[in-house]
Amino acid sequence: MKITDITLTLFTWSNLPKISYGAHAAGGGETKMGLLAIETDEGVTGHAFLGSATNGADSEAASLIRTLKPMMLGEDPFARERLNQKLWSRIRQTTTRAVGAIDIALWDIAGKALGVPVWKLIGKVRDAIPAYASSAVLPSASAYAEEAQRIKQAGWAAYKIHPPQRLRDDIAACEAVRRAVGDDYRLMLDSTWGYDFPTALRVGRAIEEMGFYWYEDPLHDQDVYNYVKLRQTLRIPIMATEYPMTGLESYPVWLMNHATDYLRGDVTVKGGLTTCLKTAHLAQAFRMNYEIHHGGNSLNNLANLHLAMCIPNTEFFEVLLPEEAQKYGMLEEIEIDANGLVRAPDKPGLGAAIDFDLIRHNAIAVLR
Repeated sequence: MKITDITLTLFTWSNLPKISYGAHAAGGGETKMGLLAIETDEGVTGHAFLGSATNGADSEAASLIRTLKPMMLGEDPFARERLNQKLWSRIRQTTTRAVGAIDIALWDIAGKALGVPVWKLIGKVRDAIPAYASSAVLPSASAYAEEAQRIKQAGWAAYKIHPPQRLRDDIAACEAVRRAVGDDYRLMLDSTWGYDFPTALRVGRAIEEMGFYWYEDPLHDQDVYNYVKLRQTLRIPIMATEYPMTGLESYPVWLMNHATDYLRGDVTVKGGLTTCLKTAHLAQAFRMNYEIHHGGNSLNNLANLHLAMCIPNTEFFEVLLPEEAQKYGMLEEIEIDANGLVRAPDKPGLGAAIDFDLIRHNAIAVLR
């Protein structure tokens, strides 16, 4: 089997709600998505999405076609590891998201060609995983409390707060949510790199007393020095390494300096399933969890779900809210069952039911 063509269809996603997850990520109104298609000489096509509600595909599309496509044409799509090395060799001329999209589409090809879900290619360890809800920045402490109550009543495993990144307001939101859901329900705080060390310490001590399950990304994403100090001072587990957007080589410094209790990433920002699998196994060697971040779009999040089925050292599946800003371009979306679980896909490849009619109707360009 050989790769014969790669195209990227840019299409619009309109009427997005105004959303923010912190100073680093905000959106609303309209964005541009990309449908990547990798075609082969045996009629099997692999797909991935490029872009999200807060990061349009148009900023990365040209480099994928100009830089990465020529390297893939004529290659065997089953040679994923060799191709992955080629893709990363050009990272200064493209983006991690572009590398990740191609890698995901290659896994989709392999599963479709063999007639099995991607998880079966890797090796499944579970049939389902508990889901947790991950909030947007909300206007008040009471809004967080009301949302957390709804999530708990729906049977989901946990609720995570993205706060407004103001010391007193953040602590107030955490206090309101804890009161609303009781002492036994799992809560997390993701401050999205929003604090300096003194603020991170004060917030950390507060949520530690409230029994929060983990404390995620309180400091700048590369501030290893202060993460070490924070972890040495607090008892609550620290989660870092979701960003920067780079590959396997970004993790050893965190491990060697004992700067985090968890490793973190997803198929979009870490360059695909191939990198995430390696990172999960690296974390496992240190008896650490590799918790999977939301994939940014419906199709890549499905790739995340295959990953979650295949690694023993992940506990939850993240569902980013509001869902209307995360689900688009698919006829069938990932659903949470009555027990708060997400179940393994059962169709070949990624198992994606892509809404090709919607994409054609909203297409603005096909890059070749």
